[in-house]
Amino acid sequence: MSDPGGYRLMGIVNATPDSFSDGGLFLEPRVAVDHACALIEQGAEIVDVGGESTRPGALAITAEEELRRVLPVVEGIVARTGADAKGPIQVSIDTSKSAVARAALASGASLVNDVSALRADPEMASVVAESGADCCLVHMLGLPGAPWPEPRYEDVVDEVRSALEERMAFAVREGISEERLLLDPGIGFGKTVEHNLTLLQRLQELVALGPPIVIGTSRKSFLGRIGGREAGSARLGGTIASNVMALERGARVFRVHDVAPLREALAVATATLAGRWTESSGARNPTTETS
Repeated sequence: MSDPGGYRLMGIVNATPDSFSDGGLFLEPRVAVDHACALIEQGAEIVDVGGESTRPGALAITAEEELRRVLPVVEGIVARTGADAKGPIQVSIDTSKSAVARAALASGASLVNDVSALRADPEMASVVAESGADCCLVHMLGLPGAPWPEPRYEDVVDEVRSALEERMAFAVREGISEERLLLDPGIGFGKTVEHNLTLLQRLQELVALGPPIVIGTSRKSFLGRIGGREAGSARLGGTIASNVMALERGARVFRVHDVAPLREALAVATATLAGRWTESSGARNPTTETS
């Protein structure tokens, strides 16, 4: 990951009919590519393309269906932006299926965002290792496509930290260098409101593991419960607040639906924490050419 001292915004592109907040809006590949390019213009340095919803109760789909949804989007974004692992813009593929990851990486994606942390598909680790791609390991209870167990932890931070540490060790044994790893505590993935808040409050304990911490609170239901907002798209205030707090505690990648307001909020927070401001501070300014 570039610029470890700064932070990066990861824009969400859901090529799904059933994602909790924007399902169905970007099913048509051209619309999804246009949306991804708009997020890049707003300041996203990573665009995370997903074809299968991970919300509770979502129906599992085949690798063939997932590829049908995401591959034209990945190809379109790469063609429009020139995204690659060495450039300022990366395409991430949000999948737990090795066949989907392999095809997306061959088409120009350079980051695999696996909500199962390489547990769901025994071939995923080798696909990532052989490609040299970056990999985000996400903590979740259970596995994608299965009902989540009841979220019970003796100490949620200790248990999430231990689980991520174990998955890091596994990834390194499989040939994925630690420098290629990102860690996501899985806010909302088998956690109660209190679990989510505790993870955010004690985020420094996960930062100490080493790799950049990814935070994905955007529009999630726990924000709605706290802020009294039923619709996901109405949870921008909670999204901003949770991400600013995560920034202060050391998070460095922010996975969000609403890039422009988050870019502004994080830029102001960064300048405030530093007590100074320069044009090079924080995330990239939204000036990338996309067409």
